[in-house]
Amino acid sequence: MSACLMVGAAMIALAPSGQFSLEWTHSVEHEGWREHWQLTDHHTLRLVGAAVKGSGAGMEPGPGGHFEDGWWVWPTTGPEVPDLELAASGATVSGWTLCSVGCTVIGAQREAPIRIAPCE
Repeated sequence: MSACLMVGAAMIALAPSGQFSLEWTHSVEHEGWREHWQLTDHHTLRLVGAAVKGSGAGMEPGPGGHFEDGWWVWPTTGPEVPDLELAASGATVSGWTLCSVGCTVIGAQREAPIRIAPCE
């Protein structure tokens, strides 16, 4: 298993743990939303946690949620997925900040949808 992701045509190194996060600003509530993802042994991605800065308009904390450092945080046991596809309309409040070893903003400008997948 490679410890990297293909983000569109770019390769992004992951931490040795194979974990990364995606963070963005909710388009209605204008509050932060964060998801934690894990690269699995099956060469797929699994959502393992989430956090929101506020609540409302579909931003309610999940089961087991607790307040930590200004965020509602909760674990998840999402299904394994082969990839993520993020729309990049350029018309939303923000792009996505993808972090693992470092951070990079993706999808802030109008472009084709961005595919995030494990490296081959």
